[in-house]
Amino acid sequence: MANLDFHIVNRIREQIAKGGDRVALKHKVDNAWQGISWKQFGQQVDQLSLALLAQGIRVQDKIGIFSNNMPQWTVADFAAMQLRGVTVPIYPTSTAAQSAYILQNADVRVLFVGEQPQFDAAVGIFEQCEQLELIVAMSNDVDLKGHEFAVTWEQFMELGQSEHQPELTQRLSNAAIDDVFTLIYTSGTTGQPKGVMLDFANIAAQLEGHDQRLSLTEDDVSLCFLPLSHVFERAWTFYTLYKGATNCYLQDTMQVRDALGEIRPTVMAAVPRFYEKIFSAIHEKVSKAPFIRKVLFTWAVNMGAKMAVCHQEGRKPSIALRKSHALADKLVLSKLRALLGGRINFMPCGGAKLDETIGRFFHAIGINVKLGYGMTETTATVSCWDDKCFNPDSIGMAMPGAQVKIGENNEILVRGPMVMRGYYKMPEETAATFDEHGFLKTGDAGYIDENGNVFITDRIKELMKTSNGKYIAPQMIEGAIGKDHFIEHIAVIADTRKFVSALIVPCFDTLEEYAKELNIAYHDRMELIKHHQIIEMFEKRVNDLQKELAKFEQVKKFKLLPKSFSMDDGELTPTQKLRRKVIHDKYQDEIEEMYDEKHPKK
Repeated sequence: MANLDFHIVNRIREQIAKGGDRVALKHKVDNAWQGISWKQFGQQVDQLSLALLAQGIRVQDKIGIFSNNMPQWTVADFAAMQLRGVTVPIYPTSTAAQSAYILQNADVRVLFVGEQPQFDAAVGIFEQCEQLELIVAMSNDVDLKGHEFAVTWEQFMELGQSEHQPELTQRLSNAAIDDVFTLIYTSGTTGQPKGVMLDFANIAAQLEGHDQRLSLTEDDVSLCFLPLSHVFERAWTFYTLYKGATNCYLQDTMQVRDALGEIRPTVMAAVPRFYEKIFSAIHEKVSKAPFIRKVLFTWAVNMGAKMAVCHQEGRKPSIALRKSHALADKLVLSKLRALLGGRINFMPCGGAKLDETIGRFFHAIGINVKLGYGMTETTATVSCWDDKCFNPDSIGMAMPGAQVKIGENNEILVRGPMVMRGYYKMPEETAATFDEHGFLKTGDAGYIDENGNVFITDRIKELMKTSNGKYIAPQMIEGAIGKDHFIEHIAVIADTRKFVSALIVPCFDTLEEYAKELNIAYHDRMELIKHHQIIEMFEKRVNDLQKELAKFEQVKKFKLLPKSFSMDDGELTPTQKLRRKVIHDKYQDEIEEMYDEKHPKK
C-alpha cells in the first residue's frame, strides 16, 4: 500500500509551502487570464477548511461540488480533503433529478455551486435532500434570490475563524491513507448512477505510477477544460499540482480554441473527440487547397511519420531523413502544432478509443498523444502508450502497479492499488464487479500482445446481436465511419435487427459549406439533409469508410438527423459516450422507418 509520502494533501501542502509567488492556478476574469499564486491558493484552501469546520463538517462527511471548471472547484476539493471529508462532484450539466439522486444517496451536507443554472437547480431540490444544510455560490454573479440556506463564497469564507485552527491542525496530523476522499457517481450509459468510493491510497498509487511513466515539472502549464467532475481531468489536475505545475481553468469549453492560443499549454488532458475534430478540420482545409499544397502536406506528414517511427523504435534517423524532416517541420508541421498553441510536450488522451489513423497523424506532426485506458473505478489510468514500442491500435501498456489480465469472454480484468474500494451503499453490485481473485471486471473485451500492449476489441455490455445471430461491436463501426469530417455523431443500430443501420448527425459547418459550393438551396437543416445530392454524398462516403468491415458489420441504411446529440438532452455522457437507450427511444420512429420495407431509401 502507498504510504503517507504520496498522500495528495501532504504533497500539495509541500508545494504550497515552497511555491510562494509562483503561479499555481489561472482563470479568466473579464476576458483576461489572471494568476493565483501558490501562497494565495494555500490561504484560500485553509480559510475554506476553517469555514467548513465552523459549519460542523466531521471526518468523512460529504461535500458536493456542482459546477463548471474554476479555481474555486479545486480550492473546495482540497479544503474538504484537508478535513478528511469526502468530495462528491456533480456534472454541471446534470438535471435536477440526477443531482437530487446523488445528493440524497451520498448524504451531502454542504453543496458548492458554480453558476446560476446550477444554483437554480440546487434550490429546486433543496427540500428533497434531508442532509443538505447549505448551498454556497462560488461565482460572484449568482443571484441568491433571498434564500436563507444560500450564501456567497465570500460570506462562507468569513465563517472560518482562528478558533478552528487547532481542529484543522489535528485533522491534518491524523491524515489517513485509507480515508475515502471522493465519491464519484458514474455517469453510466444505462441504469442508475453508482457512487465509486476512492481512497487516498488509490490516488497515491496513481501519483507514484505516473512519476515512473511521465515527465512533468513545475515549468509545465496545463489547460483544464474537461469537466473536473470526471475522474480523468480531476486526477490529472491532482498530478499537475502535485508536480508544482500551473493549472489553467477554462470555464466555458466553447472557448477552447482561443484558450489554446492564449495559454499555449505544454500539457493537456483531452478526449478522442477533441483530436477527431482537429483531424477533420485540417483534412477538410487541405482538401480545398491547391494541388501543390496538398502534395506538400502529404510529403511533410509522411516525413513526420517516418521520424515518429524511428523515435518509437529507438532507431537513429538517417541524415537525409533528419534534413527532410527539418524542412517539413519548418514548412508544415510547426504550423499544425501551432493550432494547439505550439508548446505541447505531451497530451494525455482518454475516455474512449482513439482511431489508429488519428493517433499516428498527431505523432507525425510532433504532438505526443499518450492514449490511456481507465475507469472511474480504477482512479483513471490503467494503461497508456509508452514513448517507445507502443502499438497505435492498442490502449497502451499497463501502468506500474496495475495487474491486467484477460478473463472469461476475453474480458479485461484489473487488480492493483488504484482499484476502488467499492460502490457506496451497494454491497451486492460491488461483489458482482470483482471476480474471486479480487480482479475488477471492466466490461471491456480484448487481448494482450507479446509486448504487453493491451487491445480492446469491444464493449461486452454493448455487443449487439442481429436477428441473424451475428454479434456486432457498435463502437468499432462508429469509429470507422465517424472519423469522416462530414460526420459529427453516429449511433449504430443492430440489436435484434436483420441488418446494421445508423443514425448520423452531420457536421453542419462542413455540410453547409459543401451545399454552398454546389449551389444547393434549402430553408433549414431538415430540408438540407433530405436533399438527394446530400444523401447520395453521404451514401458514397459511408460505403467508402466501411470497406474494411465484414459484410454483416456494414451499415446498410442510415438516417441523417438535423440536431446534434447532447448532454443536455441526455443523449451523451459527460465524456461524449452515447447513451444508446435514450437515443433509441427518442428516435424510434426514424429507426423503424429504416427497417420498414415500404421505405427502401435512406
